[in-house]
Amino acid sequence: MADTEPDRGVRQRLADAVWRRHANPLSGWSRVAVLPVLMYGIYARRPRLVVAALTFTVVNPVLFSPPADADAWMTRVVLGERMYYRHRDGRRPIDLLNYVNGPISAYAVYAAYRRQPLRTVVATALSMLTKFAFVAYVARYYDRNRERYPADVPAFDRRDSPSS
Repeated sequence: MADTEPDRGVRQRLADAVWRRHANPLSGWSRVAVLPVLMYGIYARRPRLVVAALTFTVVNPVLFSPPADADAWMTRVVLGERMYYRHRDGRRPIDLLNYVNGPISAYAVYAAYRRQPLRTVVATALSMLTKFAFVAYVARYYDRNRERYPADVPAFDRRDSPSS
């Protein structure tokens, strides 16, 4: 994610900039509220709320400035997620959490649409639980692999840089 590589394309530099901004812990933590808000919007038949939640999900990664450091757990979650997806070789058991998260979330949407409050709450909570288990893993992955993949460590987290 270094900004000084001259041969990188515009798309890659843009992606790097988005990931750096998304690494702001406010970006990650504010996204945590999106699923419950979305489920409420579906359950209560509030289409504007549904559209607002979905729009926020799309624009959220660029709403916040890059963090000053990677001390925040949520910053390491975002950096770890990118590192994990860029370097994993094949599927791992942890990926199962993302595979089951999709159907659980879909069921939460169905339950909210059918106005089944208990099922909506339980499915939403299970969806969030599986996502938190996965992001906890990628935060640890980042911490363990910073030296292994130094190109994926942003300048604001380079402890050995001359400006540190």
